[in-house]
Amino acid sequence: MTVHALKPSKVAHLSSKVSPEEWQARVDLAACYRLIAHYGMSDLIANHISMRVPGEPHAFLINAYGLLYEEITASSLLKIDHEGNVLAKPEFPDGLDYGVNRAGFVIHSAIHMAKPEVNCIIHTHTYAGMAVSTLECGLLPNTQTSMRFAKISYHDYTGVVLDTAEREALAKSLGDNNALILRSHGLLTTGATIPEAFNAMHRLELSCKTQIAAMSCNTQMVRVPEKVVEDTYTMYQPKTRRPFGLLDWPALLRKLDRIDPSFRD
Repeated sequence: MTVHALKPSKVAHLSSKVSPEEWQARVDLAACYRLIAHYGMSDLIANHISMRVPGEPHAFLINAYGLLYEEITASSLLKIDHEGNVLAKPEFPDGLDYGVNRAGFVIHSAIHMAKPEVNCIIHTHTYAGMAVSTLECGLLPNTQTSMRFAKISYHDYTGVVLDTAEREALAKSLGDNNALILRSHGLLTTGATIPEAFNAMHRLELSCKTQIAAMSCNTQMVRVPEKVVEDTYTMYQPKTRRPFGLLDWPALLRKLDRIDPSFRD
């Protein structure tokens, strides 16, 4: 059964009311939500992806709490600041006053405030990501893909993230890495761009799925020498290769345009 997004006429088009840079960020962010849903990484109306507003370092775009990822459009995104104040929101046709998920605000504002070089943040609750988040061993560097995350960060679970007092600890846990496993919770990736953050999440999710599949075979896994792991990890770092997402993002947008181009509305 095909699930259709909100019709363009349902939410007023904002392209003429925001800067060209913000509109492009909105289109790319809406695309990212659709792609997370397409690749099976969404959790009903839960979770969140944010993007810093170009030219407004203290503001970011995020989903309205109440929409499925496949319903999100460029015009339906909310703009909020680091204190949670809603700076811009559309009028939704069903009469509901969709706001911001509190946990989403806390998690995303924590990183946007502490990391000016980070513009996009993706947080998921997938079965594979949550499963790995419960393992004492964490994510194992047992495949070429997972070796990219050989130095991934971890954040211990203290309850649902609703208190802004936890923002400092979240940013500290992330450190200088671009990916974070929230223990007993889920996954988080960051990037200077939306394509970069999405590429990281797609690969991190694949790494978690592969680990769960391998561990489920109930047999000894191959152990890769530490030197090989380190060399492979280094190969994936920004100083040794072009930024992730440059080649795959245009192809992913073409894919979305074939499926349902309404994310652009």
